[in-house]
Amino acid sequence: MSNMANRLGRGIHGRMPLLGSVYPCSSSYSVTCAVGPIPGLSKAVKKWKIGGRAPRRLVLGLGVSFWAQLMSMAGAVGGSSFVASARQKGAVEEILKNAEWPEQFPFKEEDFQRFDESPDTLFYESPRFVTHIDDPAIASLTKYYSKVFPPSNTPGISILDMCSSWVSHFPPGYKQDRVVGLGLNEEELKRNPVLTECVVQDLNLNPKLPFEDNSFDIITNVVSVDYITKPLDVFKEMCRILKPGGLAIMSFSNRCFWTKAISIWTSTGDADHALIVGSYFHYAGGFEPPRAVDISPNPGRSDPMYIVYSRKLSTA
Repeated sequence: MSNMANRLGRGIHGRMPLLGSVYPCSSSYSVTCAVGPIPGLSKAVKKWKIGGRAPRRLVLGLGVSFWAQLMSMAGAVGGSSFVASARQKGAVEEILKNAEWPEQFPFKEEDFQRFDESPDTLFYESPRFVTHIDDPAIASLTKYYSKVFPPSNTPGISILDMCSSWVSHFPPGYKQDRVVGLGLNEEELKRNPVLTECVVQDLNLNPKLPFEDNSFDIITNVVSVDYITKPLDVFKEMCRILKPGGLAIMSFSNRCFWTKAISIWTSTGDADHALIVGSYFHYAGGFEPPRAVDISPNPGRSDPMYIVYSRKLSTA
């Protein structure tokens, strides 16, 4: 098997590079996720006018052997440089600047269906003490947090790490009086050294957040927004519990447990993902216009890393 094929199974996720983006497969499943374009792509995204260009559409889920052949053919026409060139064009950062939002939320119920609809509590029942992005991507996210977080031990600051795990990627030694982790595995949450409280809750079953209004300064979510099946409900709750002016930071890469990610995510590319997350902020209401940042540390050589963020309106 080729070196590229071997890399597809590394860590808890395998990475699958696909013509301008990289899509993953859980190593628990066959790396041959699907072959060819995904049919039934939501027409809503296609209708949006993004800087005069339609969002990129990419192939999802090529088998390892097929991908190896494809890359060898594409190399002659610069196929291996697609990932780097796409980021150099600033597609992710630009896509929300020019978004023309439809009047109504453009996604349908089927856009939030998943290949595996079994209870998430079963899927996450066993703890996974691993990281889901590589070290350079983690370092980039930590650096971003260090720039936007209040200083450590600032009186009165409360942070919610939503969809949390055994590590939150906060700056080393970072502390606040209240850092709540909400996730699906209690053992993972108890291992997380930055948390002062932990809550076990499946947001796909119950999107109601068990916190008082206006109680958090920051909400973070690391590489998990793609699993949320009721995003508007969750984002409305985020708005409710954030203090006026509070910051919500959604970070994501292009790696996931593909069987648990929503279909609109697995059938679209990186820039589209920023648009999708931005739409959650927009249609939930009560947030400033969302913005996207590409913090990918080594385009084409390590996991990409993207941020979509917004603040709760001061008058909300």
